[in-house]
Amino acid sequence: MPATGVVNENMKKLLFVVFTLLLFTTCEKDDYETGVKAPDKDSNMPELVEGRVALAYVTSWSTVIPDPRYLTNINYAFAEPYMEGGAYKGIYVLGDENRFRQIVNLKKANPNLSISISFENSQGEGFSQLAKSDEYRKAFANDCKAFLQKWGIDGVDMDWEFPGLSWSGDPNAYDVAVDVANHVLLMRQLRETLGNQYLLTYAGYCMDKQPIAGGWRYIDIAAVASYVDFVNIMTYDLDAAPHHQSALYDPSAASDCTRAVQAYLDAGMPANKLVLGIPFHGRHSWTEAINYKKILELDTRSYKIDNWDNAASAPYVTYNGVYYCGYDNEKSIGMKGDWVLGKGMKGLMFWDYDGDDNQGTLRKAVWRSVMKSKK
Repeated sequence: MPATGVVNENMKKLLFVVFTLLLFTTCEKDDYETGVKAPDKDSNMPELVEGRVALAYVTSWSTVIPDPRYLTNINYAFAEPYMEGGAYKGIYVLGDENRFRQIVNLKKANPNLSISISFENSQGEGFSQLAKSDEYRKAFANDCKAFLQKWGIDGVDMDWEFPGLSWSGDPNAYDVAVDVANHVLLMRQLRETLGNQYLLTYAGYCMDKQPIAGGWRYIDIAAVASYVDFVNIMTYDLDAAPHHQSALYDPSAASDCTRAVQAYLDAGMPANKLVLGIPFHGRHSWTEAINYKKILELDTRSYKIDNWDNAASAPYVTYNGVYYCGYDNEKSIGMKGDWVLGKGMKGLMFWDYDGDDNQGTLRKAVWRSVMKSKK
């Protein structure tokens, strides 16, 4: 038995020597330099430019956790004002609270990340009834501030789509006679209550307020301009097949980025308060959309992606040779970034994070487009 122990001990020594030689041989071939970070595939991404915005809408119903490295802002969708019998009862966040907590915790990974809570108006009477009351406007604004303080987040994003309009047709959900004016009062109250330490933004339509029988519809751009930090213009879903949904310029479509942005400039909104919206989905019809990551999976025997319209600066998908949907890709996002920076605008936002592919193709394109040097 003692002889076996000696053999084992000798083997251990031999193995140690071999391992040491291999270790030093490997190290001699390594080009690592102390204090120099190893390059990665994203090493060509530009640095943050202060004041510019690369914003993602992140939804409560998704399970995807965003990569915060190439974002300046997240708008969490959604929360709502709770109305019961015409009385304001408070605010609540849709979905699982743990989901919201996960998003808030991204600030630990990126301390420069700003997170806002986005309020929508899907619950019938919602904003229209709330905004009619000075008491309710103040209560809502106070609840918003308390919510931001509780969670340690950075702002409120209002997504009232839209004053003077209800997609549900519920007659209690809108009032064309007063909604537009009351929206201004609500935004003013939010700014007074939140002060300047918190962000106040809104999701904007592609045009200014419009007169209709008995009143007005949409948002009074000029009236709210002084209260907001910036506007997230929803320059997507502007039309459906066979037209582009988010072209830079397409007179055949119901609207386009050029006309939408010009509406804000004509109304007096400063260019440096404008953020252009990018769809992370294709729009086939008003009821049918397809996420970018699903576009990449379409059967190439029938579908062709990355068709290009030079006049519109827009890609599109065809199905058996027929226009199927308009969407955005790296090329169109790059062109929109050049256009936005050339106009002195604040940046780009996108709806929504979950539409991107696993490699982050579109969100990285947004970052590169916003943070690159102006031409």
